[in-house]
Amino acid sequence: MANARGVPGTDKVAYMDNVAAVAGDYKRQLLDLLNLEPGLSVLDLGCGPGADIPAMAEAVTTSGRVVGVDIEPRMVEVASARFRGRPEVEVLLSDGHALPFEDATFDRARTDRALQHVADPAAVLAELLRVLKPGGLLRVGEPDWDATVVDGDLETNRAFNRFICADIVRNATIGRRLPRLARAAGFEVESVHTTAPVFRDFTEADKVFLFSRNTERAIRAGFLERPEGERWLAELRAGDFLATPLVFLLAARKPS
Repeated sequence: MANARGVPGTDKVAYMDNVAAVAGDYKRQLLDLLNLEPGLSVLDLGCGPGADIPAMAEAVTTSGRVVGVDIEPRMVEVASARFRGRPEVEVLLSDGHALPFEDATFDRARTDRALQHVADPAAVLAELLRVLKPGGLLRVGEPDWDATVVDGDLETNRAFNRFICADIVRNATIGRRLPRLARAAGFEVESVHTTAPVFRDFTEADKVFLFSRNTERAIRAGFLERPEGERWLAELRAGDFLATPLVFLLAARKPS
């Protein structure tokens, strides 16, 4: 569910860690779909500060290998420090559009909330197909920001979503497009699931959705009038809060 555009430096690491902490249910689903076993090699594309790597490393054990890649040097620096002394874990600086691996390197590949930010999701999926072994599994988790539900004024919720889709997230509706893009890249699509984590505490939700920051941005960008935006935000902070994002989970396989 991460939407960290504009979050600076160290704050972005904390933001990514916090999203990982509050998104446990869908992350466990994504991990289960990987069907990890000792000795397998796993690629984690867009690994961020490495919050999801420990569970994968534990599953493949020291006989396996987990490689995290991220395009941001700060993320790679933090993740590398966290796994120093763990020979089964490697973290590399890399662009998902041109991965530094030979063909058919990995048994498994996952990417969680990374395709929403890349320049060309189809090209990244093609790279993932290339580096997977025949029969290798791909697992993807991506939100659909146009489907974010916030209890309160409906039209303001819709305007907020339009702003996120237009100005904040590059590929804001990537979730619903995953099966089509995966098939076009050459994958066999095994299943598509959805999950919708429910947030009932505004303070916790604000750390993930950045309601306070992004409502102000939406006002400045002209998607919301200031009175309605400020009223909506005040009601969210004071009311019986509920918000939920829609997240798509894709299970696909490289043909044998």
